[in-house]
Amino acid sequence: MRNIVFTIATLLALVGCNNGSKSSLDSSTKSETENIGIGPNANDIIPFFEHWNLILGDGSNVGQATNYEDKDFFYTEEDDTAQWVVFKTPNAGNTHGTSNNTRTELAQLKKWSPMTDAKLNATLKVMNVSSTGDARVASTYSVVIGQIHSADGHENEPFKLFYKKFPGHAKGSVFWNYEINTAGDDNSGRWDYSYPIWGYDFSVVGSGENDYPPEPEDGIELGEEISYEVEVKDGMMHLKFTSDGHETKTFTKNLISSEYTKPSDMPIQVKNLFVPIGQDGVERETAYADEGLFFKLGTYNQTNGKDPKVNNVWCSGAETHGGDIQKQYADGNYAEVWFKSASIGISDDAISNEGYFQANDHLSKKTVYPSEVIPFMDKFKILLGDGTNVEDLSKFEHKDFFYTVIDGTRRWVVYKTPNSGVTSKNSSNTRTELHEKREWTPEQGGKLTGVCKVMQVSTSGDARVAASYSTVVGQIHSGEGHENEPLKIFYKKFPSHSKGSVFWNYEINTAGDDNSGRWDYSTAVWGDDMSVTGTNKNDDPIEPKDGIKLGEEFSYEVNVYKGVMYLTFKSDGHETKTFTKNLISSQYVNRSDIPAQVEKLFVPIGQDGTERPNAYSGELNYFKQGAYNQTNGKDPETNMVWCAGAETYGGDIAKQYENGCYTEVWYREATVGLGTPPDPLN
Repeated sequence: MRNIVFTIATLLALVGCNNGSKSSLDSSTKSETENIGIGPNANDIIPFFEHWNLILGDGSNVGQATNYEDKDFFYTEEDDTAQWVVFKTPNAGNTHGTSNNTRTELAQLKKWSPMTDAKLNATLKVMNVSSTGDARVASTYSVVIGQIHSADGHENEPFKLFYKKFPGHAKGSVFWNYEINTAGDDNSGRWDYSYPIWGYDFSVVGSGENDYPPEPEDGIELGEEISYEVEVKDGMMHLKFTSDGHETKTFTKNLISSEYTKPSDMPIQVKNLFVPIGQDGVERETAYADEGLFFKLGTYNQTNGKDPKVNNVWCSGAETHGGDIQKQYADGNYAEVWFKSASIGISDDAISNEGYFQANDHLSKKTVYPSEVIPFMDKFKILLGDGTNVEDLSKFEHKDFFYTVIDGTRRWVVYKTPNSGVTSKNSSNTRTELHEKREWTPEQGGKLTGVCKVMQVSTSGDARVAASYSTVVGQIHSGEGHENEPLKIFYKKFPSHSKGSVFWNYEINTAGDDNSGRWDYSTAVWGDDMSVTGTNKNDDPIEPKDGIKLGEEFSYEVNVYKGVMYLTFKSDGHETKTFTKNLISSQYVNRSDIPAQVEKLFVPIGQDGTERPNAYSGELNYFKQGAYNQTNGKDPETNMVWCAGAETYGGDIAKQYENGCYTEVWYREATVGLGTPPDPLN
């Protein structure tokens, strides 16, 4: 660090200009002089800030925090016992890297091998954790106060020290988590194993959104001092935790030889907490042996405003006031930790950690296009929920309809569309949906796959209408003749239910020139088929026992080969389902062939046609994938199958989104190509 000499006049001028807050310059370019205020600086209390970069709760990297303060995030306080350095961060703001969570946290400037020596000590007290959240979500009401982080590979975390306190409790828990360094290139299966220190471990959650477990008897209160020591030596991590009036706890963990290399090694705690959300990976045998590690220290808020149905381990559903930091601070929606002392020691062999900061600074603001997540976008064009057609999707996104998100484990492509907007020709429904550019006959064939989760269906509609509360996530569409649809894959959930149904419909290719008699036959995959409806507008039927929740992942494969459609549906915890349908030879050529389901649902509205004998033979078809909202605002008296009578706010898209009158589907994987011979085992 360079030496700087101040005159009294210079110091007073700086104080008058800054008043102890950030200047208008970009925080990453500020000099040491620009944030000096009256009173002690953080480095007067803990003289080690030359070893760190400081990340703030607005996502900025301010660099080394010598002679620096920010009254929103990082400053000093004094109480009756000592002077303290304060780290404070809201539930929502700009984040750093790919994280869902804000932090005001130090990140070490150098990285080191777990085979060398490294040590971190700190004494602190947690002053606040979020006052809101979902008690069923493991990370809610918690803050990470110290870490070891990898700078390489998956950038996972072999050590995270948590404090967590439920509302209404006087005492909270202190625990530490080990995150596996996942084997292979896909890190989405990573998980944490949690060790209690005082109180509970990470996995202890509430039974309902606002129902809390019993208060831990040996817990730590807000404002109660604790100390930790983290030492890494010759591949072993040694941990020591002390607090007056509490038993001293010590732990040892091998960082270079894994105990989790096989699925059978997975602890019960992990099976209960992480496996249900698809995080079920194994660890590389050498764990973190070949990666550079570094310490982090401060306030890493684990309570965020993301919807728990996205990820019910890491997404807390807390109050964020739309990201307004001062409003969050005003009503307790933040984390705050005070440090009294800290020290760091590392080997002379440690090297620069600049690569980590270059990779992660401003990353949360970087646009990641859907084509970067699912690279088949060159095979499709898209119609958005406002009627916009886009042909080239290589570098395209739209924040209202088509974009990417991270759910805590992986990145997804989002398809979102309101109940009312601009529709395509011949449709009453909006869509944000891909349209395959290639066309093929059933005889030529094609294959479409998708791994998705439905995040939202309309919360308004008429329960008597079969299409209400549903969305189509994948289709085969004919581009000739009547332009009917031999396949539509639906997800539908009634408002009072926690589980919805997945089903697929076959629409007949109506005989003759008049297509008004066309109808769908619906086949249940998990839950009910399309024909299960309510007895009146606001009465939902019985909830399906084997249904799929919002946010629950499922996959489908549509394989058309030599005129036959083979369907496969999979979801963890649910029976795999397979179906076969001939697309070139009809089973509905006579009036007597109409199924009872169709007689019940479609015949009363005059849709009672028959199908041409060769069905879709010779017609050009194409795949569609995304979110095709089946809930519209049209009067149910017009059509009790397709006119849902939902709220549309006069077509105001923002109001529909605000009030749950839309559909949203996330995809993390999808492929398209030629049909293949069916698996003989199916």
